[in-house]
Amino acid sequence: MQDFILSPLSLSELETLIFNQVRKALKESLLTTNDPVKDELLTIESAAELLSVTVPTVYGYVHQRAIPCMKRRGRLYFSKVELLAWVKSARRSTVDEIKANAIASLIR
Repeated sequence: MQDFILSPLSLSELETLIFNQVRKALKESLLTTNDPVKDELLTIESAAELLSVTVPTVYGYVHQRAIPCMKRRGRLYFSKVELLAWVKSARRSTVDEIKANAIASLIR
């Protein structure tokens, strides 16, 4: 016997919802995968260049504890993977993603 679920969603809304959830899961799995070959330690100058900001701005982020970093013998080091994840964590949702999330929360 097959189970049927009745939903007020249209097929396109359901496809968008599924697509966004799969994309979100893939992004999370990529962020948690720490490949030591691709990850490299950056100096503060390299980190500033990667982030397209000045060195004093990076020092400000470090002072505010807003950016992930490591300190060894008075020198700051940054993981390239962690910096990219930090930048991506501030990503703004698209209108379609907001709608899909709203529909998903209404369904629950």
